[in-house]
Parts: sequence; structure tokens; C-alpha cells
Amino acid sequence: MGKKDFSRMDRLLQRFVEEGTNPGCAAAVMQGDELIYHGEAGYADIESGKKVDVHSMFSQASTTKLFTYAILGMIYEEGKFLFSDPLSDYLPEWKNTRKTIILPDGTAGTAPLEKPITIRDAVDMMCGLPYCMAPMADPPTPTLAAMSRKMEELLQKGPTTIAEEVRAMADVPVMFEPGSHWLYGFGSEITGVLVETFEGKPLREVFKDRLIDPLELEDADTFARPENRDRIVTNYEKKGPGQFVPAEGFSALDPDSVPAGARPNLLISARDFAVFMQMLANGGMYKGRKFLGAGTVAMLHENHLGPVQAADFENDYLAGYGYGLGYRTLLTRKYGHNGNIGAFGWTGGTGTWVEADPVEKFAVTYMHNMRPNEELYHHHRVRAVINGIML
Repeated sequence: MGKKDFSRMDRLLQRFVEEGTNPGCAAAVMQGDELIYHGEAGYADIESGKKVDVHSMFSQASTTKLFTYAILGMIYEEGKFLFSDPLSDYLPEWKNTRKTIILPDGTAGTAPLEKPITIRDAVDMMCGLPYCMAPMADPPTPTLAAMSRKMEELLQKGPTTIAEEVRAMADVPVMFEPGSHWLYGFGSEITGVLVETFEGKPLREVFKDRLIDPLELEDADTFARPENRDRIVTNYEKKGPGQFVPAEGFSALDPDSVPAGARPNLLISARDFAVFMQMLANGGMYKGRKFLGAGTVAMLHENHLGPVQAADFENDYLAGYGYGLGYRTLLTRKYGHNGNIGAFGWTGGTGTWVEADPVEKFAVTYMHNMRPNEELYHHHRVRAVINGIML
């Protein structure tokens, strides 16, 4: 295996910044348990002039979930649950959850579920609850209206924990019969609280014990602390090409501002996230240590979407992918993907993208922190360049 030439990747990252498509970015590639590439361009903080470097810690948003799902796979291997188990076996508040129906007069009503919500329904985003992290002014569905009321009640008491949110949402009628459709949303919070229940501690502590410390991720945390604040990348709002202002309403949380059980948002470097993804690309192994069985890793990204759920899932950005237990997986190249079938990963709403190739056993991460994240423009270009180099 000869040395790869990543000069095209360097040029792409520089072009992003020079053309003003994002304020600063980083990418990393691992193979054979080694970092074979790290590139960066632009600013971690424009105001101070701090440049992005290998230690820059990016806010992950939804790519945080991949840690949760991998840990759930570890717990599954310990025999503590089955994915077919009813959710209420472990979270009893969910025993009598109902679903929304349309009554003969055209108004919304509720009805009992035909089958209990299972752990699988929650993990593969088929439980029927969308996201609702704050009250909505004009909720478009009865389910979102009910979720908004619950969040308003909770937030009146102060910062919430994900366990409090999950217990509260058990009373909300889900949007459809569990398993019948795919809907991105609250299933990840339910999954996080399941992990907390099995482990007996807040999810952010489980991250540290199960992954951050064992993988020796030195630029990774779920809180902003005095010792890491200078590494955390500023989240920007894009006003136009090359025009960026710090995003309102976003700040990395510190341990004094929220309870330990609050929803964790991973802050991590592109390099450290690539270590985690490389472990998955290796079938659960990293530097001689087994974190997961190869069959469990395959199970996590096996496609679970039938024709109906695939129609719910597909869009221009996700074209060609299916979805499993928290990870999307490439099913076809016909939409313009030059990677290996079976490549798997996910995306974060502030501009992060990660993918593992289980065929050639390499992992790639790309990160910027910007809203709107313009994910299709950036991520598909990175994907095309990296796969052209690696395959």
C-alpha cells in the first residue's frame, strides 16, 4: 500500500475558505489504526484570528448520536436487552403510549397501538416522534403540539435532563404505528436514556467511560471547560459568501450551567472522531483492543428500510443510502457516490460528516461549524475527493 497523495484534499479545503463557503474546516483520514491525513483551513475563531488546527474541537450536533448507538451495541453484547424488547420493559412510562389517528369527521384523535414500541423502533427512528427541543409557536401536527406543551412545562422548571424529557414524552401520541414509517427525531433521546438506564449514570459519563478514555481521545468532551475552551470552534451563522457572525443561541455548555444528565453535545476534533470511526471500520477493533464484535458493527449499519420507510428517508443529500440502527449505509452508487457499497456514518447539523469504509477499512471525517451548514455542497465534494484518493 503506497503513500496516498492528499494534495487534492488540501486544495479543496483551502478553496472552501477562499471562496467563503465556510469560515474554517478540518478533515482527517485513518487507515490501519494510523492517521494518514489531517488537513485544515480557515479560522476556528475569526474575531481572535485563531486558525483551525489538529486539536480544534467541533460541535457535533447529531453525529454525537453515533457514540450512543455504538455503546448500545456494547450493552447488547452483554445480554442486557434485545432490540425486539418492548421499550416499556425498561422505561415503564411508555407502556400505554397511543398514536394519532384521523377521525371520521376529519379531526384528530388517538387510538391504542397495535403493538408496543420496541427498542428497535426507537433506535432506527421508527417510533413516530419528531424532534421538539423547545416549544413551537405554531406546531403543524397534533404530536408536535403535544410535545411543545410538554417542553414548555419542563423548561419552566429550568434546564432539563434527557431522562425528564423522555419520561414526559411517553404521554404524547406518536404520529404513526411504530415501525410503519421512518421519521428522524426523538428516537435518539429515547436511546440515550436507555443507555443511561442500563449503565446507571448520565450519558455524557458513559461516553467518557466507554469510548473517550479507552480510545484515548484527548480532544473530546461533552462540556466546555477551562482546559479545553481555547480548542472549541466558534459556531457561525453564514450571512453570505465570506460573511460570518457568531451564531445566536449557541454556546458550548459548561458543567455549572446544566445538570450532568442534560443532552450531551460532543465537542471533538476531526482526528479524534476519525479514531472512533476507524474502530468501526475495523469491525470493532482498535490497536488490538476489541470494543465491539464485527457482527454487531454490521448489525448497526444494516439497512432496515422497506419501500415505505425508504420513501420517508430519501432526499438529495441522502440519495443512495439506507438506514439501520443509527447509522446510514450506502446501498447503491447510482446517485453519484464513488465509495464502496456498505460505507456507513452520519451527519451533524452544524456541518460535520463522518464515514467508515468496511471494505478498505478506512475512516474519514470532515468538520465545520456553520448554520446553515450547506451539507450537500461541502460533504459530497469531500466524499468524492477522498474516495478518489483512497479507492
